[in-house]
This record gives sequence, C-alpha cells and structure tokens, in this order.
Amino acid sequence: MSEREDSAGLRLNNLLADAGLDKLDDALTRRFGEYLSLFIRWNARLNLTAIRDEESILSRHFVESIICARALPSGIATLLDFGSGAGFPGVPIALCRAEISVTLAESQGKKAAFLNEVVRTLKIDAKVYSGRAESLDSVFDCVTLRAVDKMETAVDEAGRLVRPGGWLALMTTTAQLERLRDAAGSDFSWSGDPRPVGGNQRVLALGERRIISLA
Repeated sequence: MSEREDSAGLRLNNLLADAGLDKLDDALTRRFGEYLSLFIRWNARLNLTAIRDEESILSRHFVESIICARALPSGIATLLDFGSGAGFPGVPIALCRAEISVTLAESQGKKAAFLNEVVRTLKIDAKVYSGRAESLDSVFDCVTLRAVDKMETAVDEAGRLVRPGGWLALMTTTAQLERLRDAAGSDFSWSGDPRPVGGNQRVLALGERRIISLA
C-alpha cells in the first residue's frame, strides 16, 4: 500500500473514532485506502462528485456509507445499490459485509466504467449493471438509495425491486424523509427513529416490505 493510501486509512479511522464508531481492521483499512486512491484519480477526470477535498470525501462519502453498511439487518444475501454513482454506499457495503452480494446499478457509462475498475481492483463480491436500475427484472433482499436524481420517483421504482420481507434503505435528510417514505407506499413498514449518519441532518431510514398473506 502506498504512503498516501496508508495515510487515508489512518484518517478514515480517526474520523470513525471521532464519531464514536469502531475503527476498521487493518485489512479493511488498506482496502478503503485503495478505494480512495482510485476515487481521487478518476474523479480528477470524470467529475464523479462535486466534493473534491479528501477530508470531505472521507467524512461525507466513506464514513456515511460505512455507517449504512453496519446498520443493515443481518440475513441480507443480495443487495442493489440503485443509482450507485461512484459506489456509495454499495462499495463500502461490499467491503464491510462480505456475506452480501452487491449489484451496483449505474446508467452513466463513465461512472459504470469506474465501478468496474473498483470491483476488479478491490476484488469485491459485486457486479456492475450498466443500465437503469428500474429495468432490472430481479428482486433483492435490500435496495439502497443515496443522492439519486428525482429521488421520490426512484424510491417508488426501487420499492418494486425489494422482495417481500426485504429492506429499503434510504440515505437522505430529515427534511426529505417523510416524502420519501410516502413515495415508497404502504407496502413498507418503518420502525424506530432514522439513524443519523452525518451533518446537515442526514439520516438512514430502513423500511421492511410487508409479506402479504393470501390466506
């Protein structure tokens, strides 16, 4: 691992500790350092995100996604990251939760190419779907959404890709949350308070799709 990647891993662990969260083990720290290195190189060419400085990337994208990965319920075997963009939270979920097979759906070709490079380099259990997520004909144990265009419409479409008894994981703000829950519809049951994941009232909300009995 390069000195830059080593430094990034150390800073990421410091940010997790500052947030009162457990640090990553050495192996995961190295892999997140590699992910950041790839992200920085590609972001300079493709504008993967408007956030440019490394500290903000680590705190806004990496830490929030790690919180999401750790908060997902047990028993999830398949997960769709709907509109994955630069891989948040899908790639950190694949890194932190090796038992989950992740599909990264991204319709923009350049971003999909980046995600393919991430999967190849980090050797994670993930595949890239280079198309619109709503065109998939599979259902998943969990579908995640974060910073997707036309979020309310996306939530409605994403909900149809969650199997009965599965989970919809929304990373949003407290101001938007109620509208997005409404967009998910009556099939989903939301329990407990949403979990804070960062500043500006950003939260993670988990909705379970009801199993409808035909009896």
